[in-house]
Amino acid sequence: MGKLNGKVAFVTGATSGIGEASAKLFAKEGASVAVLGSSDMKKSKGVADAITKAGGKSVALIGDVTKPAEVKAAVGKAVKELGEIDILMCSAGIFIPSPAGSTSEVDYHRQMDINVKGTWNAIQEVVESMKKRKTGWIVIVSSCLGELGLGGYALYGASKAAVNMLTNCLAIELAPHGIHVNCMAPGNTATAMNHHLRTDPQYQGFLDMMRARTPSVRVYSDPEDMAKAALYLSCEDSKAMYGQTITLDEGLSLGL
Repeated sequence: MGKLNGKVAFVTGATSGIGEASAKLFAKEGASVAVLGSSDMKKSKGVADAITKAGGKSVALIGDVTKPAEVKAAVGKAVKELGEIDILMCSAGIFIPSPAGSTSEVDYHRQMDINVKGTWNAIQEVVESMKKRKTGWIVIVSSCLGELGLGGYALYGASKAAVNMLTNCLAIELAPHGIHVNCMAPGNTATAMNHHLRTDPQYQGFLDMMRARTPSVRVYSDPEDMAKAALYLSCEDSKAMYGQTITLDEGLSLGL
């Protein structure tokens, strides 16, 4: 018997990386899963089809998390197809450099809007239903850089620090309604978003630095490692946990 039998999960950023791995694991554990991608239905359908072929139930969706109307429409379709949402996983995000003095206003808004506003928009659309049913699980994907500093990535760090505090405040507000809000803070994880850092020779110095500062034998975790943490935060195993940020960084924050 799966840990999520009978549950409905809505996963943003579900077409790659941590979101995709989590969507597939949720389905394996018995949840019906709404797969939300940003704009490419082919990618969303690919993940949903993989879940269906494995014996699960899924619906493919697209929507820009920075646009409330699109999030509302996606949630509405998910509810119509699968039922009321029990689990929301906010994993949509971007990781781009933001050097001081040379970062455009467009890039400022892009990073802050997707990472912070996009998380807020998704929560806004599911929380009232969860409150009425006195149950719900919200998992926000942050980063160890929400607490650590990394030169050249100030906006990314600031956006993740913001969702850490969002987690704390919402946990206090929503716990009396039976809603668990928790956060996971991955470190270096082998996803498409950082493929260039792992493969481009010009970043070898960065990799060497990370390797020297990471106590674990691995510099990069696998998305599936993160998915297992997301599952823990989405089921009865973590029923006593509210407002916590779990760091999953191979010990990087200990080595700095």
